[in-house]
Amino acid sequence: MKNKSIMIQGTGSHVGKSILVCALCRILKQDGFSVAPFKAQNMALNSFVTKEGKEMGRAQVAQAEAAKTEPVVEMNPILLKPTGDCGSQVIVMGKPVGNMTAKEYYQKKGELVSVIQDAYTALQRQFDIIVIEGAGSPAEINLKDGDIVNMGMAKMASAPVLLVTDIDRGGAFAWIVGTMELLNTDERERVKGIVFNKFRGDKNILKPGLEMLEGRIKRPVIGVVPYLHNLNIDDEDSVSLESYKNNNNGAEKRCLDIVAIKLPRISNFTDFNALAQEDDVNMRLVDNADEIGKPDMLIIPGTKNTIGDLHFLKERGIFNKIITLSNSGTMIVGICGGYQMMGKQINDPYHVESQADGAQGLCLVNSITTFETSKQTFQVRAKVGAYKPFAGMQEDIQGYEIHMGRTRFEDANTCTPFARIIERAGKQVDIPDGCISHDGNIMGTYIHGIFDNDGFRSGLLFYLKQKKGVHATKTSSIKTQKTKDDNYNALAEAVRENINMNMLYDILQIP
Repeated sequence: MKNKSIMIQGTGSHVGKSILVCALCRILKQDGFSVAPFKAQNMALNSFVTKEGKEMGRAQVAQAEAAKTEPVVEMNPILLKPTGDCGSQVIVMGKPVGNMTAKEYYQKKGELVSVIQDAYTALQRQFDIIVIEGAGSPAEINLKDGDIVNMGMAKMASAPVLLVTDIDRGGAFAWIVGTMELLNTDERERVKGIVFNKFRGDKNILKPGLEMLEGRIKRPVIGVVPYLHNLNIDDEDSVSLESYKNNNNGAEKRCLDIVAIKLPRISNFTDFNALAQEDDVNMRLVDNADEIGKPDMLIIPGTKNTIGDLHFLKERGIFNKIITLSNSGTMIVGICGGYQMMGKQINDPYHVESQADGAQGLCLVNSITTFETSKQTFQVRAKVGAYKPFAGMQEDIQGYEIHMGRTRFEDANTCTPFARIIERAGKQVDIPDGCISHDGNIMGTYIHGIFDNDGFRSGLLFYLKQKKGVHATKTSSIKTQKTKDDNYNALAEAVRENINMNMLYDILQIP
């Protein structure tokens, strides 16, 4: 079969492009095709490390999982990781090339066209169908010159376009018409159909509006996808974290209360998704001290600006609250940037993450972290030590490292390594990672994805329940990989039922 492609663009950000690409990847795989996702340029702090030690956006990883194929960096050749309001770390083919302002990046963008083309061509050689995701809106007229991620990408790939909009926000019809009006003739011709996303209610009420829209823009509406609750599929955008605020239904029936701090530059927030899906866990995300309460465990997550977010903790009163909770016996867990914050001092002599030279940490552990110019990106396998929370645990844990900081301890007697990394990027090693206090109440690690390990997560929750005096077994309510696969299938089924698949295959020119 000659290689085919289809592109999903949106009327704006967070309208459901990533999720629709994910659904199409699973649907097309179910229908017997080899499928790959592709997004030329991704702006996200939620990233992943491939087997080759290269960094890519987490959304494309989820889409690759949906397509049942190994994530590779060619699926997301350019990743922008915001470090503040005006700048980003620029990652090209999985490796950082420097921090740039928006102006600096746009001056360089033309040089990246060949990188995108080469990555896309590499996927073309391997897969039957490539499902391409756009970014934001193709109608941002100030960004159309030199566009490499929306209509510029569609032209490069000769791809037909589906335009998706979020009807739940209101104004979806005007959004579609306005988007089409701001496209030039060639761009409008690429749009082959419209998809309404996040619809609530009776579709029959929409029918007159859909007919009027089709008559006006001369394009068919090929689907109206309902509002899908509790998808539990990894997203690239921290906007999705808003759902945690509404995730407390039945919280009084759950025996464990776990809080994660919503940092302004929070990264890899999917680290605690598996905890949120546990039946007996009330998982909360908070950004001020008054909302924290007295949880059974508090997580300080990763961040792209550790020093800046440490100042945020101080401004919001969270800094002192964490120290108080730690002194009263609440388990404090720091992951990557959160682990760095738990130490005595953070130094940034090369201004890798911010313009500040350094900042005092929480002093929960006797460590000093110094940022370096090189980035550590590895998939890892590790053994957790046989201390209080994980006594008797036999299974190795798997995860990945993404950090530019090096952490050293002034006094190793106050805590021991959390784990020993025994495999990095497929090579056998013996490297200590993180720390855990002797009483098990303070734990820090550079390893992302630790809670996705079912045995580790079960052991940790069992420890927290025992500590609280709650009768429990070590059995988890979910199996992470099976749950993920079931979620992809449920998403595919819902989308398949609500879009015209015959029309989709006509657009793809597949009989």
